[in-house]
Amino acid sequence: MTRRDILTAVPTAFQEDGTLDLEGSRAIFRHVAASGNEGAFVLGTTGEFPAIDEAEFREIVEAALAELAGVMRVVVHVGAPSAYEAVRRVRIGRELGAREFAAITPYYLPASDEAVYAYYAALSEAAGDGELYVYNFPNRTGVHVSPQLLARLAELPNVVGVKASELTLDQIAEYRAVAPEGFIVYTGADRDLVAAGERGADGVVSGVSSVLPKPFRALVDAADSGDAERIAAAQSAVDDVVAVVGGDMPRMRAVLRGLGVVDAHSRMALDEPDEQALVEIARVTEAYA
Repeated sequence: MTRRDILTAVPTAFQEDGTLDLEGSRAIFRHVAASGNEGAFVLGTTGEFPAIDEAEFREIVEAALAELAGVMRVVVHVGAPSAYEAVRRVRIGRELGAREFAAITPYYLPASDEAVYAYYAALSEAAGDGELYVYNFPNRTGVHVSPQLLARLAELPNVVGVKASELTLDQIAEYRAVAPEGFIVYTGADRDLVAAGERGADGVVSGVSSVLPKPFRALVDAADSGDAERIAAAQSAVDDVVAVVGGDMPRMRAVLRGLGVVDAHSRMALDEPDEQALVEIARVTEAYA
């Protein structure tokens, strides 16, 4: 059977003044634990990782493992502008019991392929008996992992897969073509679970599924059935919820608020949904919760 993992990209909860809401984050983790998804992607883009300090990183990872370990896989994002910072976070994660990590490429300053390779080589060594995913998001970082570079990175010990955000389906297929057998390719495009799978992806890392997982689980079931009508109907539902909520953290938090999970806020400079958007968010929440 084709692999169709859904890793839920989990939002972090903050108070209105920007302070970390650890209990609110625990409530989100418990919500995610009931999703039926295969894993949680903690402190990635959806988790606002650039705004998290090292002490908060420790607190959030510890809470995630306490709430989710034994229920689903927990992939801890450790990426940073420097290998020095990212390695420190791998070590903290390992100390707490994490064994699956992802790291976005170095960002802000330009980085050559050799510099990117050295960054992941350091993380690979730090991962020890753990597993490491390359996280490529060139539209945010300005650094792109080409298929040729990915093939080199895949030879490093512990590098087991890649998360590709805002890459085309053709680029997903190029990754699959150069990846060794068993190497995992995830798309970061919520709605492309089936389409990317047809091009060689093993699943999706989805922020929207952290708040409204049911349409995504229904799409997996439909795809496994092979029933074209079921697939089309399930895909339509996913398209609907993604169009409304999208990769927008304040909108995800609006869903969580509507569900009574937590009244959380963003720390980063993000626009809150307007009244029209809130009406649509309420509609999809009622339809798909």
